[in-house]
Amino acid sequence: MKFTDQLKAAAKDSWEQSLNHPFVQGIVKGDLPLDNFKYYILQDIYYLKHYGKVHAIAASQAEDFQLTALLAQKAQKTAQAELTVHNEHAEILNITKEDMENFKPAPTAYAYTSHLYRATMSGNLAHSVAAMLPCYWLYADIGKKNEGATPEPVIYRNWIKMYASEWFQESTNEMIDILNTLVEDMNDQEKEKVKEQFIIAKEYELHFWEMSYTKETWLSNKKHSLS
Repeated sequence: MKFTDQLKAAAKDSWEQSLNHPFVQGIVKGDLPLDNFKYYILQDIYYLKHYGKVHAIAASQAEDFQLTALLAQKAQKTAQAELTVHNEHAEILNITKEDMENFKPAPTAYAYTSHLYRATMSGNLAHSVAAMLPCYWLYADIGKKNEGATPEPVIYRNWIKMYASEWFQESTNEMIDILNTLVEDMNDQEKEKVKEQFIIAKEYELHFWEMSYTKETWLSNKKHSLS
């Protein structure tokens, strides 16, 4: 069994919860309120900006220059493609310049991106790739599983189509192959540390759906009644 297969098996329960989360199923069925999707898009634009930077940091960690170039290219292509789709969504959802200027990341979005930076700063390239991989792999699985879905509105179909696309599936497989190569000469203790980065990131992926479904906010922004 490949190392990445072991990682996915270890995250099986969380993976299934993500695939079947009400937010994801709401997109697939077309009954997710657009306001929730607008909230998600704003949070994901924030996430992607940092995700691109983490790719760049990972590229600088690679000793092999071809790998450096590949990771840098993936940072550009992934961010460019996803942000293009998100910009289209922003127009349809009437996300204004004011919305963007006043945007504040939710606790989960802030914590997830912080985890990515921690993985890159406290570990090696394998740690960085392991922390980045769940985002690729889970979205690829969601796209592949639901590629035949035809929900309304059309932006939900476009969202699914994006992650079911051949280029995104291939990009995901490249990241999987990179991580398997990076851990080839590692001992079990080193691999366990890499696994931890993957598992934590996968948990944040699940929390990201929940965050978007509940439109999570900071506790200080909530009104609590005194009792």
